[in-house]
Amino acid sequence: MTVTEKKTTSWRRRVAAASVAAALCVAGGTGGGILATQVSSAAPVTTTTAVAAQAASTGATLTAAQVAANVTPSVVTVLASTAGGGVEGSGVVLSADGLILTNNHVVESASGVRVTLSDGRTLDATVVGTDATADLAVLRASGTADLTPATLGSSADLRVGDTVLAFGSPLGLEGTVTAGIVSAVDRTIQDGDTNLSGLIQTDAPVNSGSSGGPLVDSSGRVVGITVAIATTGQDSGNIGVGFAIPVDTAATVAARLAA
Repeated sequence: MTVTEKKTTSWRRRVAAASVAAALCVAGGTGGGILATQVSSAAPVTTTTAVAAQAASTGATLTAAQVAANVTPSVVTVLASTAGGGVEGSGVVLSADGLILTNNHVVESASGVRVTLSDGRTLDATVVGTDATADLAVLRASGTADLTPATLGSSADLRVGDTVLAFGSPLGLEGTVTAGIVSAVDRTIQDGDTNLSGLIQTDAPVNSGSSGGPLVDSSGRVVGITVAIATTGQDSGNIGVGFAIPVDTAATVAARLAA
């Protein structure tokens, strides 16, 4: 890549949520850097009552179709109303009684939040807690006790080349599933004065609206939460460089926010 080509590349954070985009610069890190918020060092997932999504120990490798069928009921579309209009993102179900994990940038400054479930129901939701530094938020959908919690895996053992699937609502297309691999781990990117570090890089296609959706392994266990993509200056769409917050970090933050 020439110097000129490098100048035409923008690292974009929050572009995964419709109507939200911020230019990012490369911040370095292992193997290079891209979008990341300050994340605590990855610790083993701790299952708590507040976050009733279990960490799976071992799991057999499934076909992509089997993973999609198993995980899709645990994925929601998040619709946030703001003064400037609406923002659409994605989320993953943590508990049967309505706890949902998404990105903070999907719901920040929202005057109202709704979630659309995989079965077509749309429910009002409240923001339980947010962490702007980690770019994570926990919501609670109202009037339900029958949601399907996702199974949380661990991001600590991810290896470059592992197969992953990304779930979400890119460009408003609910129930979308894309496949790819882990392209790199421990990426760091800078957005102004804020860094996101320890990110998983993947070539599984994600676009506007994918923010907050789960990145899962070949056994259907959540290993990350989609947070950003890299784009060229001419094209704000996917170019095969996406990023996810490791689930070991996300689960720890979610448990704290839901407590």
